[in-house]
Amino acid sequence: MVCRQGRLFCSLMVVTLLTASLARAQECADIGSSTQQGGLLWGRVLPGSEVRLDETVVPVLPDGLFLLGFGRDAAPHYTLNVVSASGDCAQSITVKAREYNIQRVEGVPQRTVEPPQEQLERIARERAIVRAAKTRRIIRPDLLDAARDGFSWPAVGPISGVYGSQRFYNGKPGSPHYGVDVAVPTGSPVVAPAPGIVTLAEPDLFYSGGTVILDHGYGLSSSFLHMSRVDVAVGDELAVGDPIGAVGATGRATGAHLDWRMSWMNERIDPQLLVPAMPESQ
Repeated sequence: MVCRQGRLFCSLMVVTLLTASLARAQECADIGSSTQQGGLLWGRVLPGSEVRLDETVVPVLPDGLFLLGFGRDAAPHYTLNVVSASGDCAQSITVKAREYNIQRVEGVPQRTVEPPQEQLERIARERAIVRAAKTRRIIRPDLLDAARDGFSWPAVGPISGVYGSQRFYNGKPGSPHYGVDVAVPTGSPVVAPAPGIVTLAEPDLFYSGGTVILDHGYGLSSSFLHMSRVDVAVGDELAVGDPIGAVGATGRATGAHLDWRMSWMNERIDPQLLVPAMPESQ
């Protein structure tokens, strides 16, 4: 830049431009620029800002903390829009594609592969119950702050199923698997992997059997499926390690295991990306 209006005027102009540049930078989110399918991104904006991921309104904590989740088949590029009292900002986020395993599961009862007509009403009713639990928005910054510190495994044992795998039930393609399966015997304990509030506690859903949803706040939740026993009730507040229930083979399952799933808003994310390596079982 060439300035011919005098040294003091030029100095003030430089300071003004730098201040404006810093203000524009503050309006953008402090967040990583890339993640992978099934992953989370944590970010921070100026308190009071509004955040959107494309068309999705993103909940923001009072201190400006927020998170984003990207599903199994997330697109390669998204735009994060931040609006504050002083202006707005847009930045790009890149999502890396993953390769998923194909699994074939035989011996599943035919009634759960193609449910009989008389069960369709029950299935629709149960899906509505699960959907209602997942759409609750618990505004508890302390819960989400604790989740940011990391998750622990809700059960310890061999991993028998992974996120994103496409399953064929009795030769027929089913929905992709959205959780991580831990193969441990019926009756093995299931504990809370992070603090949260129970929003669903059902002992016998058609597909998932004994099912619990634990809400970690601001759209982030965990689901625990196929349990033989449910030891919590809706409204219970759990700390890390508190009992949830016991592993089982209820619902559509061919053997005892825990199916642990996680969601952010309407996106199903990969729990295994949020925990350390599976410890060796005792």
